[in-house]
Amino acid sequence: MQQPQRLGQQQTAATPNQAFDLRSTLEWLRAAGELIETDKEVDPDLQVTGLQKHMDGGCPILFNNVKGKPNHRVITNLFGDISIINRMFGWKDDAERVRKLAHALSHPLKPVEIAQSEAPCQEFVVEKPDDVNKWMVPIRHTTYEPELTVGSGIRCVTGAQFDGGSDLGYNRMNFRWGNVGTFQISPGSHMWQVVNKYYKEDQPVPITMCFGVPPACTLMAGAGFDYAVLPMGCDEIGIASAVQGAPIRLVKARTVDAMALADCELVLEGYVNPRDRRFETKEAEDAGVQGRYHFHPEWAGYMGKSYKAPTFHVTGITMRKPETKPIIFALGVHMLDDHNIDTTVREAAIYELCNRLQPGIVQNVVIPYCMTDWGGCIIQVKKRHQIDEGWQRNFMAAALSCSQGMRLAIAVSEDVDPYSMDDIMWCLTTRVNPRTDILNPIPGGRGQTFMPAERMTAGDRQWTASNTQFEGGMGIDATVPFGYESDFLRPVYPVDKVKPEDWFSKEDIANAKKRMHGWVNSLARTGR
Repeated sequence: MQQPQRLGQQQTAATPNQAFDLRSTLEWLRAAGELIETDKEVDPDLQVTGLQKHMDGGCPILFNNVKGKPNHRVITNLFGDISIINRMFGWKDDAERVRKLAHALSHPLKPVEIAQSEAPCQEFVVEKPDDVNKWMVPIRHTTYEPELTVGSGIRCVTGAQFDGGSDLGYNRMNFRWGNVGTFQISPGSHMWQVVNKYYKEDQPVPITMCFGVPPACTLMAGAGFDYAVLPMGCDEIGIASAVQGAPIRLVKARTVDAMALADCELVLEGYVNPRDRRFETKEAEDAGVQGRYHFHPEWAGYMGKSYKAPTFHVTGITMRKPETKPIIFALGVHMLDDHNIDTTVREAAIYELCNRLQPGIVQNVVIPYCMTDWGGCIIQVKKRHQIDEGWQRNFMAAALSCSQGMRLAIAVSEDVDPYSMDDIMWCLTTRVNPRTDILNPIPGGRGQTFMPAERMTAGDRQWTASNTQFEGGMGIDATVPFGYESDFLRPVYPVDKVKPEDWFSKEDIANAKKRMHGWVNSLARTGR
């Protein structure tokens, strides 16, 4: 698993100067030696994601020469290294990131609107495009998929459509009909809530899909299914402004009544038609079956399925000047890039949820890579006195209830390293009573069709959300019972009283350290 920044290990904050768009962020990364670039031609069909998987979790990668796309560049792995994200926004470590993001969720900073003539994303305008793929960089992740996908665009829904607030999020698209593409919407998501509002009136929903956006907006776009803390009508763009420390700039779209992120690279303007539903792939369309044929990997780590989805009708395209080669963030799914985007705000939202229930008990919230974005979380608590006993179970029940599709929540005590899955497994092995500490608080609750185990409950019917069932997530209380701390006392070896360099050479220490893998590193650091 990923080895992120640990508690107690501080980094020097190096927030980029005025890095409020993708280009200035890349300049900061380049100057810091954190950017890998290549001028060799890369094919969006399999090669981009194949190379990204080879270097998953490493430096951001910029492809300057994209096959068939002379006026585009492609970036991947932009958020693959969590330590880069921390430095990007000036957070000293992972725990501080969670706390400061939680604060930003309730302290948004109002975005500002600028004139169309000043917006970088409207330097070049294409009205009534006949072929969206001509102006985009669709990618194919795996050989299992029969077609390429446009999956890294961030929707921007504002004003009346979002009850006076603003929403950022991802929706995969496949432009099979020139300027009309499928627009997959996760059941229960903010966009699902929006289209449900307009479905009965048979009204199209004007939106923009923005590519190459300011990094803070990318983080907010990953905040799915956190709606107890981020309800419909909240200001996600305002929260992104608070995260970056300056207002996000918005601009009116040219062809629809919607707003776009002014400092992004490229914008698809148009409207979502909730009733014009079409199959995502020709293979599924020919068979007339939803949820059977592979299309686009999912966050849960399995291949996704092709469904019949609403459609996005593109009325205009705006972008930075083509000669500057607009940058498309070709996000690979089920990689650390995608994982860090989907969990960074989510950890903070769960932390905020717990802290609203009872302040001062929750210490941290961590979503490891293996918990697959929306699938689970680890909640670290500190019980201050007897009356705090039991709140950890309330926290888990709240997280499982408020986050559609969450399958596993684990509560641990303050002596545990929540970033070490070895430490977590040790807690599950030594601290859990299988009769009393394993909870199933919401049997029959609503899940997500991204999980094969849930899709299979549809039986012979099509694997769609309306046909699947869910028996609720599982909570595991792996905390030390209050008052029994001495019975769960961990041995602490005197690592703070000795310095290996006083006895051994640097070469000897390096020789020993290179043989240390996994849990021993965490234990050696803490002396446990």
